[in-house]
Amino acid sequence: MASTTRRPSNAADRRAALEQRIMCVLAECLRQGVTFTEMSVEQIAKTAGISRSTFYLYFRDKVDLLLRLSGSLKQKSYAIAAAWRPTGPGGGVDGLAHAYEMILEHYREHAALLKAINEVAAYDPAVHETWTADQDRFVDNLETVLREEQRAGRTPADIDPRLSARLIIQGGSQILAQQVADSDGSNDAVVACELARTYWYGVYRRPAEGRPTPS
Repeated sequence: MASTTRRPSNAADRRAALEQRIMCVLAECLRQGVTFTEMSVEQIAKTAGISRSTFYLYFRDKVDLLLRLSGSLKQKSYAIAAAWRPTGPGGGVDGLAHAYEMILEHYREHAALLKAINEVAAYDPAVHETWTADQDRFVDNLETVLREEQRAGRTPADIDPRLSARLIIQGGSQILAQQVADSDGSNDAVVACELARTYWYGVYRRPAEGRPTPS
């Protein structure tokens, strides 16, 4: 007797594969030096081997495509940032410097995409809001870390965890993005080390008011 069990539809797999192909087209065009503003939906669709109407079945517009692609960029950098802790294996100022260096390496691999996001965020409210909201995940995570350190007595109680976390994330992000845009990467380790020391001794292990500064 023939089985009546139906095989799972692979429509979702096909859709995911096509979405990925379209995103890869955008990423490759950016790597080749094509600016996001001069890129058209028709050009993206043609390169991906689909019609313009098919493109719109998957993405609202090219900004939506850019945002979807940027998600993967932030996912890995968040994973690196969230994995670091002030104490324990890989902790301390050296561990923080290593985390910054890994994020720099990741950003360099996707330098063209990072540049496009920062450029579009300057004039497109949707990209700016999404990019800012995504940064809030980093801030939330770091605020939690700082509060844990305060409870353990390792970070001074007079530090505002939320404000400090926001300053570290926003300031660090700008420095890392500028480093990727303006240098060849030969001094990435130095920049990562200086950034780590600035925040480590300025926030994580900053002397409390009235406490003498360690020599």
